[in-house]
Amino acid sequence: MRTVNVHAKWGCALPRKLAAVYADYQATTPADPLVVERMLPYWKEAFGNPHSIDHAVGWNAAKAVHDAATAVATLIGADADEIVFTSGATEANNLALLGLAHRAPPSRRRILVSAIEHKCVLAAVQAIGERYGIRVDTIPVDREGFVDLNCLDAELDESVVAVSIMAVNNEIGTIQDIPAIYALLERHGILLHCDAAQAPCAMYVSELATYADLVSLSAHKIYGPQGIGALYIRRDVQSRIEPLIYGGGQQEGLRSGTVPVALAVGMGVAAKILRAPEQQAERERLAGQRNRFVRLLTEGAVPVTLNGPVGEKRHPGNANLRFEGLSAQDVLGSLQPRLAASTGSACTSGIPEPSHVLRAIGLDGEQADASVRFSFGRFTTDDEISQAVCFVKDALVSAFR
Repeated sequence: MRTVNVHAKWGCALPRKLAAVYADYQATTPADPLVVERMLPYWKEAFGNPHSIDHAVGWNAAKAVHDAATAVATLIGADADEIVFTSGATEANNLALLGLAHRAPPSRRRILVSAIEHKCVLAAVQAIGERYGIRVDTIPVDREGFVDLNCLDAELDESVVAVSIMAVNNEIGTIQDIPAIYALLERHGILLHCDAAQAPCAMYVSELATYADLVSLSAHKIYGPQGIGALYIRRDVQSRIEPLIYGGGQQEGLRSGTVPVALAVGMGVAAKILRAPEQQAERERLAGQRNRFVRLLTEGAVPVTLNGPVGEKRHPGNANLRFEGLSAQDVLGSLQPRLAASTGSACTSGIPEPSHVLRAIGLDGEQADASVRFSFGRFTTDDEISQAVCFVKDALVSAFR
Protein backbone atom coordinates (compact mmCIF):
# COMPACT_ATOMS: atom_id res chain seq x y z
CA MET A 1 0.00 0.00 0.00
CA ARG A 2 1.20 3.52 -0.75
CA THR A 3 2.76 5.57 2.03
CA VAL A 4 1.19 8.99 2.36
CA ASN A 5 2.16 11.69 4.82
CA VAL A 6 -1.47 12.23 5.71
CA HIS A 7 -0.79 14.17 8.91
CA ALA A 8 1.19 16.80 7.05
CA LYS A 9 -1.37 17.32 4.29
CA TRP A 10 -4.74 16.99 6.02
CA GLY A 11 -4.17 19.77 8.55
CA CYS A 12 -6.97 18.56 10.85
CA ALA A 13 -6.64 18.84 14.60
CA LEU A 14 -9.19 16.71 16.42
CA PRO A 15 -10.59 17.91 19.74
CA ARG A 16 -10.08 15.44 22.56
CA LYS A 17 -13.77 14.73 23.14
CA LEU A 18 -16.62 15.07 20.69
CA ALA A 19 -20.10 13.54 20.64
CA ALA A 20 -21.00 11.04 17.96
CA VAL A 21 -22.10 12.53 14.64
CA TYR A 22 -25.07 10.98 12.86
CA ALA A 23 -24.47 10.86 9.08
CA ASP A 24 -26.95 8.16 8.07
CA TYR A 25 -30.16 10.14 7.53
CA GLN A 26 -31.02 8.16 4.40
CA ALA A 27 -31.18 5.00 6.49
CA THR A 28 -33.55 6.61 8.98
CA THR A 29 -34.25 10.09 10.26
CA PRO A 30 -34.81 11.05 13.88
CA ALA A 31 -38.42 11.88 14.58
CA ASP A 32 -39.09 15.60 14.58
CA PRO A 33 -39.96 16.80 18.13
CA LEU A 34 -43.33 18.10 16.89
CA VAL A 35 -44.10 14.66 15.46
CA VAL A 36 -43.43 13.03 18.83
CA GLU A 37 -45.50 15.64 20.65
CA ARG A 38 -48.54 15.16 18.39
CA MET A 39 -48.34 11.37 18.59
CA LEU A 40 -48.30 11.11 22.39
CA PRO A 41 -52.05 11.53 23.04
CA TYR A 42 -52.85 8.61 20.74
CA TRP A 43 -50.95 6.24 23.02
CA LYS A 44 -52.76 7.54 26.09
CA GLU A 45 -56.19 9.13 26.25
CA ALA A 46 -57.01 9.02 22.50
CA PHE A 47 -56.21 5.34 22.01
CA GLY A 48 -59.37 4.26 20.17
CA ASN A 49 -59.57 1.81 17.29
CA PRO A 50 -60.27 3.86 14.14
CA HIS A 51 -62.45 1.05 12.78
CA SER A 52 -64.79 0.98 15.80
CA ILE A 53 -67.84 2.65 14.30
CA ASP A 54 -70.22 2.40 17.26
CA HIS A 55 -68.84 5.05 19.61
CA ALA A 56 -67.22 8.47 19.74
CA VAL A 57 -63.80 7.15 20.78
CA GLY A 58 -63.60 5.21 17.52
CA TRP A 59 -64.96 8.14 15.54
CA ASN A 60 -62.26 10.44 16.93
CA ALA A 61 -59.56 7.92 16.06
CA ALA A 62 -60.98 7.55 12.54
CA LYS A 63 -60.91 11.32 12.10
CA ALA A 64 -57.26 11.40 13.18
CA VAL A 65 -56.39 8.75 10.58
CA HIS A 66 -58.35 10.60 7.88
CA ASP A 67 -56.60 13.86 8.73
CA ALA A 68 -53.25 12.07 8.53
CA ALA A 69 -54.15 10.55 5.16
CA THR A 70 -55.15 13.99 3.94
CA ALA A 71 -51.78 15.42 5.01
CA VAL A 72 -49.83 12.64 3.28
CA ALA A 73 -51.99 12.94 0.17
CA THR A 74 -51.60 16.72 0.01
CA LEU A 75 -47.82 16.36 0.20
CA ILE A 76 -47.78 14.66 -3.22
CA GLY A 77 -50.87 16.26 -4.78
CA ALA A 78 -53.38 13.45 -4.16
CA ASP A 79 -56.61 12.91 -2.20
CA ALA A 80 -57.05 11.14 1.13
CA ASP A 81 -59.03 8.24 -0.36
CA GLU A 82 -56.04 7.45 -2.58
CA ILE A 83 -53.74 6.79 0.40
CA VAL A 84 -53.29 3.30 1.87
CA PHE A 85 -51.28 3.14 5.07
CA THR A 86 -48.75 0.30 5.19
CA SER A 87 -45.96 -0.84 7.51
CA GLY A 88 -43.42 1.05 5.41
CA ALA A 89 -42.15 1.62 1.89
CA THR A 90 -41.10 -2.01 1.47
CA GLU A 91 -44.66 -3.20 1.96
CA ALA A 92 -45.94 -0.36 -0.23
CA ASN A 93 -43.59 -1.37 -3.05
CA ASN A 94 -44.66 -5.00 -2.76
CA LEU A 95 -48.36 -4.10 -2.69
CA ALA A 96 -47.98 -1.91 -5.77
CA LEU A 97 -46.04 -4.37 -7.90
CA LEU A 98 -47.37 -7.75 -6.76
CA GLY A 99 -50.87 -6.31 -6.61
CA LEU A 100 -50.65 -5.12 -10.21
CA ALA A 101 -49.06 -8.33 -11.44
CA HIS A 102 -51.78 -10.50 -9.91
CA ARG A 103 -54.47 -8.69 -11.89
CA ALA A 104 -52.45 -7.89 -15.01
CA PRO A 105 -54.44 -8.56 -18.19
CA PRO A 106 -53.20 -11.28 -20.58
CA SER A 107 -52.12 -8.62 -23.09
CA ARG A 108 -49.72 -6.93 -20.63
CA ARG A 109 -47.13 -9.38 -19.36
CA ARG A 110 -44.04 -7.21 -18.94
CA ILE A 111 -42.71 -4.97 -16.15
CA LEU A 112 -39.73 -2.63 -16.48
CA VAL A 113 -37.51 -1.46 -13.63
CA SER A 114 -34.36 0.62 -13.50
CA ALA A 115 -31.04 -1.02 -12.68
CA ILE A 116 -30.71 0.97 -9.45
CA GLU A 117 -34.03 0.25 -7.77
CA HIS A 118 -34.19 -0.56 -4.08
CA LYS A 119 -33.59 -4.22 -3.23
CA CYS A 120 -37.22 -4.68 -2.19
CA VAL A 121 -38.39 -3.65 -5.67
CA LEU A 122 -35.91 -5.98 -7.35
CA ALA A 123 -36.93 -8.84 -5.07
CA ALA A 124 -40.61 -8.14 -5.72
CA VAL A 125 -40.25 -8.23 -9.50
CA GLN A 126 -38.18 -11.39 -9.27
CA ALA A 127 -41.06 -12.99 -7.37
CA ILE A 128 -43.47 -11.67 -10.00
CA GLY A 129 -41.51 -13.39 -12.73
CA GLU A 130 -41.51 -16.67 -10.83
CA ARG A 131 -45.15 -16.58 -9.71
CA TYR A 132 -46.94 -15.02 -12.63
CA GLY A 133 -44.64 -15.63 -15.58
CA ILE A 134 -44.43 -11.91 -16.22
CA ARG A 135 -41.26 -10.85 -17.99
CA VAL A 136 -39.11 -8.34 -16.14
CA ASP A 137 -36.69 -6.13 -18.09
CA THR A 138 -34.08 -3.82 -16.59
CA ILE A 139 -33.44 -0.30 -17.88
CA PRO A 140 -29.80 0.85 -17.66
CA VAL A 141 -28.61 4.10 -16.11
CA ASP A 142 -25.68 6.36 -16.91
CA ARG A 143 -22.64 6.98 -14.71
CA GLU A 144 -24.61 9.46 -12.60
CA GLY A 145 -27.52 7.12 -12.10
CA PHE A 146 -30.01 8.73 -14.48
CA VAL A 147 -32.31 6.38 -16.36
CA ASP A 148 -31.41 6.09 -20.04
CA LEU A 149 -34.59 7.53 -21.54
CA ASN A 150 -33.74 6.30 -25.04
CA CYS A 151 -33.38 2.73 -23.79
CA LEU A 152 -36.59 3.07 -21.81
CA ASP A 153 -38.48 4.41 -24.81
CA ALA A 154 -37.24 1.55 -26.99
CA GLU A 155 -38.67 -1.01 -24.53
CA LEU A 156 -42.14 0.52 -24.31
CA ASP A 157 -45.14 -0.98 -26.04
CA GLU A 158 -48.65 -2.20 -25.21
CA SER A 159 -47.29 -5.39 -23.61
CA VAL A 160 -45.91 -3.47 -20.60
CA VAL A 161 -48.20 -3.24 -17.59
CA ALA A 162 -46.00 -0.99 -15.42
CA VAL A 163 -42.64 0.72 -15.04
CA SER A 164 -41.06 1.17 -11.60
CA ILE A 165 -38.55 4.00 -11.25
CA MET A 166 -37.22 5.29 -7.92
CA ALA A 167 -37.76 9.05 -7.72
CA VAL A 168 -34.59 9.65 -5.67
CA ASN A 169 -31.95 6.99 -5.25
CA ASN A 170 -31.20 5.88 -1.71
CA GLU A 171 -27.48 5.25 -2.27
CA ILE A 172 -26.20 7.94 -4.64
CA GLY A 173 -29.03 10.48 -4.40
CA THR A 174 -29.90 10.72 -8.11
CA ILE A 175 -33.14 12.67 -8.70
CA GLN A 176 -34.91 11.24 -11.76
CA ASP A 177 -36.88 13.27 -14.29
CA ILE A 178 -40.27 11.78 -13.45
CA PRO A 179 -42.31 14.06 -15.77
CA ALA A 180 -40.16 13.01 -18.75
CA ILE A 181 -40.56 9.34 -17.85
CA TYR A 182 -44.32 9.78 -17.48
CA ALA A 183 -44.53 11.41 -20.93
CA LEU A 184 -42.97 8.32 -22.52
CA LEU A 185 -45.26 5.91 -20.69
CA GLU A 186 -48.48 7.84 -21.25
CA ARG A 187 -48.45 7.15 -24.98
CA HIS A 188 -48.75 3.42 -24.32
CA GLY A 189 -51.15 3.49 -21.36
CA ILE A 190 -48.44 2.14 -19.03
CA LEU A 191 -48.70 2.67 -15.28
CA LEU A 192 -45.83 4.38 -13.45
CA HIS A 193 -44.83 3.31 -9.95
CA CYS A 194 -42.37 5.44 -7.98
CA ASP A 195 -40.55 4.37 -4.87
CA ALA A 196 -40.46 7.88 -3.41
CA ALA A 197 -39.23 7.09 0.09
CA GLN A 198 -36.26 9.46 -0.29
CA ALA A 199 -38.01 12.08 -2.42
CA PRO A 200 -39.86 14.41 0.02
CA CYS A 201 -36.62 15.55 1.68
CA ALA A 202 -34.82 15.98 -1.64
CA MET A 203 -37.20 17.71 -4.04
CA TYR A 204 -40.61 19.27 -4.56
CA VAL A 205 -43.13 16.43 -4.58
CA SER A 206 -46.36 18.43 -4.64
CA GLU A 207 -47.10 17.26 -8.20
CA LEU A 208 -45.76 13.73 -7.97
CA ALA A 209 -49.25 12.20 -8.09
CA THR A 210 -49.84 14.06 -11.36
CA TYR A 211 -47.24 11.87 -13.05
CA ALA A 212 -47.11 8.63 -11.06
CA ASP A 213 -50.03 6.23 -10.71
CA LEU A 214 -48.59 4.61 -7.60
CA VAL A 215 -46.20 6.21 -5.09
CA SER A 216 -44.54 4.50 -2.13
CA LEU A 217 -43.64 6.56 0.95
CA SER A 218 -41.97 5.88 4.30
CA ALA A 219 -42.52 7.89 7.49
CA HIS A 220 -39.10 7.26 9.00
CA LYS A 221 -37.37 8.78 5.97
CA ILE A 222 -39.21 12.09 6.51
CA TYR A 223 -38.73 12.63 10.28
CA GLY A 224 -41.76 10.56 11.19
CA PRO A 225 -42.00 7.31 13.19
CA GLN A 226 -40.64 3.95 12.14
CA GLY A 227 -43.17 1.23 11.35
CA ILE A 228 -45.50 3.06 8.99
CA GLY A 229 -45.54 4.08 5.34
CA ALA A 230 -48.11 4.67 2.65
CA LEU A 231 -48.94 3.74 -0.90
CA TYR A 232 -50.70 6.28 -3.09
CA ILE A 233 -52.90 4.44 -5.57
CA ARG A 234 -54.65 6.61 -8.12
CA ARG A 235 -58.39 6.22 -7.67
CA ASP A 236 -59.10 4.58 -11.01
CA VAL A 237 -56.20 2.16 -10.56
CA GLN A 238 -57.34 0.75 -7.22
CA SER A 239 -59.52 -1.94 -8.80
CA ARG A 240 -56.40 -3.25 -10.56
CA ILE A 241 -54.58 -4.01 -7.27
CA GLU A 242 -54.86 -7.38 -5.54
CA PRO A 243 -54.31 -7.01 -1.76
CA LEU A 244 -51.37 -8.65 -0.04
CA ILE A 245 -53.16 -8.77 3.32
CA TYR A 246 -56.71 -10.03 3.77
CA GLY A 247 -58.95 -9.62 6.78
CA GLY A 248 -61.56 -7.15 7.87
CA GLY A 249 -61.50 -5.15 4.66
CA GLN A 250 -60.08 -1.96 6.15
CA GLN A 251 -58.74 0.75 3.84
CA GLU A 252 -61.21 -0.13 1.07
CA GLY A 253 -60.08 -3.73 1.20
CA LEU A 254 -56.65 -2.83 -0.18
CA ARG A 255 -54.83 -3.45 3.11
CA SER A 256 -56.73 -5.12 5.93
CA GLY A 257 -55.75 -4.67 9.56
CA THR A 258 -56.11 -1.97 12.18
CA VAL A 259 -54.40 1.24 11.13
CA PRO A 260 -51.98 2.30 13.95
CA VAL A 261 -53.43 5.69 14.83
CA ALA A 262 -50.41 7.18 16.58
CA LEU A 263 -48.06 6.20 13.75
CA ALA A 264 -50.45 7.53 11.11
CA VAL A 265 -50.74 10.81 13.00
CA GLY A 266 -46.95 11.02 13.18
CA MET A 267 -46.59 10.48 9.45
CA GLY A 268 -49.23 13.11 8.79
CA VAL A 269 -47.45 15.68 10.96
CA ALA A 270 -44.13 14.91 9.27
CA ALA A 271 -45.80 15.42 5.88
CA LYS A 272 -47.23 18.78 6.97
CA ILE A 273 -43.81 19.98 8.09
CA LEU A 274 -42.37 19.14 4.68
CA ARG A 275 -44.96 21.35 2.99
CA ALA A 276 -43.83 24.45 4.89
CA PRO A 277 -42.20 27.21 2.77
CA GLU A 278 -38.98 27.05 4.78
CA GLN A 279 -38.25 23.55 3.47
CA GLN A 280 -36.56 25.01 0.39
CA ALA A 281 -34.19 26.92 2.65
CA GLU A 282 -33.55 23.72 4.59
CA ARG A 283 -32.62 21.87 1.40
CA GLU A 284 -30.29 24.69 0.36
CA ARG A 285 -28.63 24.74 3.78
CA LEU A 286 -28.22 20.99 3.68
CA ALA A 287 -26.73 21.05 0.18
CA GLY A 288 -24.23 23.66 1.34
CA GLN A 289 -23.20 21.51 4.29
CA ARG A 290 -22.89 18.44 2.08
CA ASN A 291 -20.81 20.33 -0.49
CA ARG A 292 -18.45 21.58 2.20
CA PHE A 293 -18.04 18.05 3.57
CA VAL A 294 -17.24 16.67 0.10
CA ARG A 295 -14.89 19.52 -0.79
CA LEU A 296 -12.82 19.19 2.38
CA LEU A 297 -12.39 15.47 1.85
CA THR A 298 -11.80 15.40 -1.91
CA GLU A 299 -9.13 18.11 -1.66
CA GLY A 300 -7.10 16.10 0.84
CA ALA A 301 -4.08 13.85 0.55
CA VAL A 302 -5.92 10.57 0.10
CA PRO A 303 -7.77 9.99 -3.21
CA VAL A 304 -11.49 10.48 -2.49
CA THR A 305 -14.08 10.52 -5.29
CA LEU A 306 -17.77 11.42 -5.27
CA ASN A 307 -19.98 8.69 -6.76
CA GLY A 308 -23.14 9.73 -8.61
CA PRO A 309 -24.46 13.03 -9.92
CA VAL A 310 -22.95 16.47 -9.48
CA GLY A 311 -25.23 19.47 -9.11
CA GLU A 312 -28.86 20.08 -8.24
CA LYS A 313 -30.19 16.70 -9.42
CA ARG A 314 -28.87 15.03 -6.29
CA HIS A 315 -30.37 14.56 -2.84
CA PRO A 316 -29.05 17.60 -0.92
CA GLY A 317 -27.91 15.51 2.03
CA ASN A 318 -26.26 12.67 0.09
CA ALA A 319 -22.50 12.19 -0.30
CA ASN A 320 -21.45 8.76 -1.56
CA LEU A 321 -17.64 8.78 -1.41
CA ARG A 322 -15.12 6.30 -2.76
CA PHE A 323 -11.86 5.89 -0.82
CA GLU A 324 -9.47 4.47 -3.40
CA GLY A 325 -7.41 1.53 -2.20
CA LEU A 326 -9.35 1.11 1.05
CA SER A 327 -12.19 -1.04 2.27
CA ALA A 328 -15.40 0.80 3.17
CA GLN A 329 -15.90 -1.61 6.06
CA ASP A 330 -12.46 -0.79 7.42
CA VAL A 331 -13.16 2.95 7.15
CA LEU A 332 -16.53 2.59 8.87
CA GLY A 333 -15.00 0.41 11.58
CA SER A 334 -12.37 3.06 12.26
CA LEU A 335 -15.11 5.67 12.59
CA GLN A 336 -16.92 3.87 15.39
CA PRO A 337 -18.40 5.04 17.67
CA ARG A 338 -17.74 8.63 16.65
CA LEU A 339 -19.59 8.79 13.32
CA ALA A 340 -22.55 6.81 11.94
CA ALA A 341 -22.50 6.25 8.17
CA SER A 342 -23.10 3.20 5.97
CA THR A 343 -22.11 1.38 2.82
CA GLY A 344 -25.55 1.90 1.28
CA SER A 345 -29.01 0.55 1.92
CA ALA A 346 -29.62 -0.37 5.54
CA CYS A 347 -32.17 -2.90 4.27
CA THR A 348 -29.36 -5.04 2.85
CA SER A 349 -27.00 -4.88 5.84
CA GLY A 350 -25.12 -8.12 6.33
CA ILE A 351 -25.19 -9.14 2.69
CA PRO A 352 -21.53 -9.50 1.59
CA GLU A 353 -21.83 -8.29 -1.97
CA PRO A 354 -20.93 -5.06 -3.81
CA SER A 355 -23.69 -2.48 -4.17
CA HIS A 356 -25.79 -3.21 -7.26
CA VAL A 357 -26.35 0.55 -7.56
CA LEU A 358 -22.64 1.33 -7.75
CA ARG A 359 -22.04 -1.53 -10.17
CA ALA A 360 -24.89 -0.25 -12.37
CA ILE A 361 -23.22 3.17 -12.73
CA GLY A 362 -19.99 1.56 -13.90
CA LEU A 363 -17.91 0.92 -10.79
CA ASP A 364 -16.05 -2.35 -10.50
CA GLY A 365 -16.29 -4.55 -7.41
CA GLU A 366 -13.21 -3.06 -5.75
CA GLN A 367 -14.44 0.49 -6.27
CA ALA A 368 -17.89 -0.36 -4.95
CA ASP A 369 -16.36 -2.00 -1.89
CA ALA A 370 -14.39 1.19 -1.23
CA SER A 371 -17.50 3.43 -1.14
CA VAL A 372 -19.29 4.88 1.88
CA ARG A 373 -22.60 6.74 1.94
CA PHE A 374 -22.73 9.77 4.22
CA SER A 375 -26.13 11.40 4.51
CA PHE A 376 -27.01 14.51 6.47
CA GLY A 377 -30.34 16.01 7.44
CA ARG A 378 -32.54 18.48 9.29
CA PHE A 379 -30.67 18.41 12.58
CA THR A 380 -27.13 18.35 11.18
CA THR A 381 -25.15 21.36 12.38
CA ASP A 382 -22.17 23.11 10.80
CA ASP A 383 -20.07 21.98 13.76
CA GLU A 384 -21.06 18.38 13.10
CA ILE A 385 -19.90 18.71 9.49
CA SER A 386 -16.52 19.92 10.76
CA GLN A 387 -16.40 17.06 13.25
CA ALA A 388 -17.36 14.52 10.57
CA VAL A 389 -14.56 15.74 8.30
CA CYS A 390 -12.03 15.38 11.10
CA PHE A 391 -13.31 11.95 12.05
CA VAL A 392 -13.01 10.70 8.47
CA LYS A 393 -9.56 12.19 8.06
CA ASP A 394 -8.49 10.58 11.31
CA ALA A 395 -9.79 7.22 10.09
CA LEU A 396 -7.83 7.62 6.86
CA VAL A 397 -4.68 8.45 8.82
CA SER A 398 -5.10 5.15 10.67
CA ALA A 399 -5.71 3.26 7.42
CA PHE A 400 -2.49 4.53 5.84
CA ARG A 401 -0.21 3.95 8.84
